[in-house]
Amino acid sequence: MNTKKKISGFITIALLLTTTFAFTAPANAAGKGWRYWAYYQAAPNAKTWTAAMTGPTVDVQDGAVEGWSFVFDASDVPTIAPSIKPDFASICRRVNADKNLKRIALVVDFGRSAYAPKGEKVQKSFTKCVQIAKSAQGIDVLGQAVKIRAANSGLICGINGYPAKECGVEIPTPYAFKR
Repeated sequence: MNTKKKISGFITIALLLTTTFAFTAPANAAGKGWRYWAYYQAAPNAKTWTAAMTGPTVDVQDGAVEGWSFVFDASDVPTIAPSIKPDFASICRRVNADKNLKRIALVVDFGRSAYAPKGEKVQKSFTKCVQIAKSAQGIDVLGQAVKIRAANSGLICGINGYPAKECGVEIPTPYAFKR
């Protein structure tokens, strides 16, 4: 599967999801939202996450941190950035620099049990330092570190088999988020 070509669809779906959340009536929003893999980035030396406004077919600088978080999102329940801080120095401390490659720290947060698909157990979040070609993009970093399942549109559906089958589904607001 050529993931780079399919990721352009990810941008369309991400924009569709964002537009849906922005224009959903509050009474409606409390009842439903979306469960999906959200993509975050932290530039070199950054200490906080920034929600990526594009898909992972973007160039990533040496020293950056890429983050993925399985989230529930509705207009009244914002997505939650990865729970692990974007700390490149800590994540990549044991991987020596190589002038021919770049080092990117990766954080994968499998989210909260409150919005896990029925019958599935939330995996333990992890970090990894990925040493990769200088021309590599965000999707390459993720693909080198984990098994990816993507929709034909490019939307990332599963990371390391989680969730097992679904892809960006609308669900009722989990009880943990109801006010």
